Amino acid sequence: EVFKAHNIGYFFYNGGGDSADTCFKVSQLSEQMGYPIQAIHVPKTVDNDLPITDCCPGFGSVAKYIAVSTLEASYDVRSMAKTSTKVFVLEVMGRHAGWIAAAGGLVEDHGIPVVILFPEIEFDQKKFLARVDKLVKEHGYCTVVVSEGCHYPDGKFLAEQGTRDAFGHAQLGGAAPVVANMIKDALGHKFHWAVADYLQRAARHIASKTDVKQAYELGKKAVELAIKGHNSVMPTVDRLSDAPYKYKIGMADLKDVANVEKFMPRDFITKDGFGITPKCKRYLTPLIQGEDYPKYKDGLPVYVTLKNVAVAKKLAAFKL
Repeated sequence: EVFKAHNIGYFFYNGGGDSADTCFKVSQLSEQMGYPIQAIHVPKTVDNDLPITDCCPGFGSVAKYIAVSTLEASYDVRSMAKTSTKVFVLEVMGRHAGWIAAAGGLVEDHGIPVVILFPEIEFDQKKFLARVDKLVKEHGYCTVVVSEGCHYPDGKFLAEQGTRDAFGHAQLGGAAPVVANMIKDALGHKFHWAVADYLQRAARHIASKTDVKQAYELGKKAVELAIKGHNSVMPTVDRLSDAPYKYKIGMADLKDVANVEKFMPRDFITKDGFGITPKCKRYLTPLIQGEDYPKYKDGLPVYVTLKNVAVAKKLAAFKL
């Protein structure tokens, strides 16, 4: 009714899985109500869990932030490991899919001993502690990257707080201290932990140039699809090759995207469940390439702030 009152014919919805589902429903409802709207979903989620598209805008930059942060923090721990901290634990986003956590595994090629805890792999405390103990004995220190969605065999999250978010999902946050104290209690190692939380998805200053480029390309494609008359679709990134990295912009039907999550393939995770394979590294590496620094003023980045001026209402207030 609001769309009809304002003569709106195009609906672009930018987001992840829940947004894709909403966009799909808007398309269906508009047809049922006799006012067809061309609903186009524009992929954007740091979780990288939308199906069909090779990757999602936002993920490449988050992956870059996590990889860089893991590397730098690990160097810090390494510098004091003989007399002080021996384990650093970093908690990252990822409720059901471990794409972000996987990015931390890229530091392995820089000589960093790292253990990754994925949502796709059931948490085995005994095996995990044995792995950490082995790495500390071999290298003198160890870094752990834990996804917020890491869970026990019974499905309970390490980070579950007992609260729910706006979509009804369990509110997560707190896996890092759980893991860190687990290591301290069992192995006696001094630790430091951190939760990337909003920092990982807000760090525009260290954005991946590849990611920024794809974000613009997908937004442009969304408009082109609408102009050509497409409805209930989503533009996608279709990978053609890893090295050199090549891709094209494609299209997917929202009925094949809504309520479908893309998880880490098992062959992206090492056999022991604590690392990433060469195949995963070939997937991740192109996505974090290049820098796209914002302009700076007085030492701080300059960002655009939308005015968000609403149009005048044409309908009475909606009441449930």
